[in-house]
Amino acid sequence: MVALIVLVFHVMGLLSSIHAIMTTRTAQGAIAWAVSLNTFPYVAVPAYWVLGRSRFQGYVAARRGEMREIANQEAAAAEAVREFVLPPEQISPAGRAAVGLADLPFLRGNAVELLVDGDATFSSILEGIDAAEEYILFQFFIVHDDEIGREVKRHLIERARAGVRVYFLYDEVGSHDLPRAYKDELREAGIEVYDFHTQKGPRNRFQLNFRNHRKVVVVDGKVAWVGGHNVGDEYLGRDPKFGHWRDTHVRIEGPAALGAQVSFVEDWYWATERRLDLQWTPAPSSDGDTPILILPSGPADELETANLMFVHAINSARERIWIASPYFVPDRPVITALQLAGLRGVEVRILIPDKADHLGVYLAAFSYLDEATSTGVKLYRYQDGFLHQKVMLIDDSVATVGTANFDDRSFRLNFEITAIVADRDFAAEVEAMLEEDFSKSRAMERDEYDRKPWYFRFGVELARLTAPVQ
Repeated sequence: MVALIVLVFHVMGLLSSIHAIMTTRTAQGAIAWAVSLNTFPYVAVPAYWVLGRSRFQGYVAARRGEMREIANQEAAAAEAVREFVLPPEQISPAGRAAVGLADLPFLRGNAVELLVDGDATFSSILEGIDAAEEYILFQFFIVHDDEIGREVKRHLIERARAGVRVYFLYDEVGSHDLPRAYKDELREAGIEVYDFHTQKGPRNRFQLNFRNHRKVVVVDGKVAWVGGHNVGDEYLGRDPKFGHWRDTHVRIEGPAALGAQVSFVEDWYWATERRLDLQWTPAPSSDGDTPILILPSGPADELETANLMFVHAINSARERIWIASPYFVPDRPVITALQLAGLRGVEVRILIPDKADHLGVYLAAFSYLDEATSTGVKLYRYQDGFLHQKVMLIDDSVATVGTANFDDRSFRLNFEITAIVADRDFAAEVEAMLEEDFSKSRAMERDEYDRKPWYFRFGVELARLTAPVQ
């Protein structure tokens, strides 16, 4: 019996390694899985079928079905926004590839507001919820049943009782501790509540590596909010462990809000297998004409959208690129792009937290210090609390705010969303905001890693090896 079990595991290891070689998106990942599956199949086989997949085939099929369901609706929407599409000659090099990646255009006619930290973000979102007339699309990776969570619930219930349709979507892993009573109270008010359900269907039963990391609110198809905040008291600086929580969101009013709506509709269709009857006529803002592109990304994309977004942004920068992220765990193409940017004289600054919420990614960042700084890239550690924002500034003309971290999980395994704003005035606002952040940070020294004790350096190298699954 023991011999039979051993044989079965080794056969499964061999077959799984063939699958890994054929489907894993990176050579390093394919090699790592193939070796471990054939040498330690007893551990590696179950781990592979839980954590090893990097393409969400079920969502791909659902997306095709959803596209058939709303083909006429989307065609009408595309025609309606035609007058707001930014001509190709007006799109900067940093934005051109993003159009192809998003399969959505840059749209004019928008007003954009930079929301710094939790008080500004949730004040704006709650005000928007209260102003909703037709529907609210509400999606977050994490929702807690705490003070801000209950305040959000109260506002959503009030609008639902006033006749506004409310659709509430959350990630079941990120919101694993959200009580049933919280969701039941929403449902009793007529709100439709669903988890994203990455494990839906027999092929996805043991699929735990994918997350829906998006944070999106859309009101009436006219206003959208995108950024780094989740729904929890810690995001307003109320957690004594982290103190000040440094994060950034944006409020977008205008046709670009429909891009965030498209992203929500696709996620909703996967979770519920139902299409939504929404408003698709663009409503330009009377307060601005800012070009904005909404870029959803995730493991159902044909290309590695988030990874390519970062690589292209770094390669297109001519004067500077500043990146703020809670995690710095880049892959080889991104490291190479950073090094080349430094060599051609671009000012490259990477801002990451000094206080860790995840030990593995905190340690892994040290392993890239020498490679990054050898060509002039500067790494900074934010010290005024915990830094969680996902912001990028490219030269003086383009800035991004979204949900994608600077790590392999966001590059390949998470569903993310990013607002790309091509506007000098907005870029100047982001510059001022980041300058303030840098003033509260310390520059990492190139030999900082070498001065650490051997056990710390061992932990760093171990963290780097496990970075693809962190």
